[in-house]
Amino acid sequence: MIKLALKSLLNRRTSVLLTVIAIAVSVALLLAVERVKTQVQQNFANTVSGTDLIVGPRSSQSQLLLAAVFHIGSVTNTMSWDSFEAIAKRKEVSWAVPISLGDSVGGLPVVATTDQYVEHYRYGDKQPLQLVQGSWFEDHQQAVLGAEAASQLNLTVSDQLTIAHGSGGLSFSEHDNHPIAVTGILAPTGTPVDQAIFVDLQTIETVHGTDTENSAHHHHEHPAERITAAFLGLEVKPLALRLQRQINQYKEEPLTALMPGFTLQQLWKSLNIFEQALNGISVLVVLIGLIGMLTILLASLRERRREMAVLRAVGAGPGTIFTLLVTEAVMVTLVATMAGLLLLYALQWSLTGLIHSSTGLLFTLQPPTQAEWSRMLLVVVAGFLLSLIPAWRAYRQSLSDGLTVKV
Repeated sequence: MIKLALKSLLNRRTSVLLTVIAIAVSVALLLAVERVKTQVQQNFANTVSGTDLIVGPRSSQSQLLLAAVFHIGSVTNTMSWDSFEAIAKRKEVSWAVPISLGDSVGGLPVVATTDQYVEHYRYGDKQPLQLVQGSWFEDHQQAVLGAEAASQLNLTVSDQLTIAHGSGGLSFSEHDNHPIAVTGILAPTGTPVDQAIFVDLQTIETVHGTDTENSAHHHHEHPAERITAAFLGLEVKPLALRLQRQINQYKEEPLTALMPGFTLQQLWKSLNIFEQALNGISVLVVLIGLIGMLTILLASLRERRREMAVLRAVGAGPGTIFTLLVTEAVMVTLVATMAGLLLLYALQWSLTGLIHSSTGLLFTLQPPTQAEWSRMLLVVVAGFLLSLIPAWRAYRQSLSDGLTVKV
């Protein structure tokens, strides 16, 4: 039966090929929605690990998380260094890393911090940052580049760069009189760290001209007067919830404290409606492809009535005709589904570099997940169910038609 169905499909290869292409594209879209969702969540979850709390100025937790960790968007305020020091000195806090954002180099974010960043920042399964060239900055007017930043800016150790005020690709002014020397390049991490440029906090103070009359008496007293956020590691992890509540009620200035894992879960929940909308659109596209296959099968029945009559004449029963039509449709659906999976891999392989360089997200090639296998199975089942319609019609016609077909 499979051999007969294959020969029948090859005899109508043009229409079958168009059907396969239509279903394959729709299956690729259906799988892409699931893969993008899964890998984006993995990328976000792997970006920061080992950090118990993130503290910043009063804002929504999602906004603070996206700005501080993923360099997406910005917060409208800052927190004072005095507040940072007071929180860092609490007995519950094991370590604290300040960061300051708002500047860029060639549209890539500048993260002003201290040497504590490379010591305590972890990503993935608590993996530390590694340098492939040079060393971490040890003084002002020095910078360390993420792997993607070094590639995009075409810079290496001992080269110089200029920081511009403004982020997100919008640079308002360049601080040409403060060139920064590159001292090191980080190994790739598959996180937004790859796109960042890291400098000392006081470097930003200097290039902004704040080491002048307004802050001369504070010089060397604080690395910075105000910062964007701080990463905290706690002595005892269960204390995070209590400390979060205390920081959110901080009397000296309005602050926000968040737990990264919990805030990410809340972010995915808030985006659930968009995921459902994309899934709905993908399902509709798949149904359109399958209905196209159904239309072609139904349209070909009239032309194939003599073929069916000949098959009856050589001994094929109505059940054989029914099975033949179902087998053809299932074979087309299977081939199209596999072609859709291959198309997804081809697109992912070709676009991975572009996506990583533009978003910092690393989409890795990996075997289909259980959810993707389930979606492909549903497509095949849907193709089988739709094939029952033309198969039933062919069955009925084969009962009434003889060698002389009424047309």
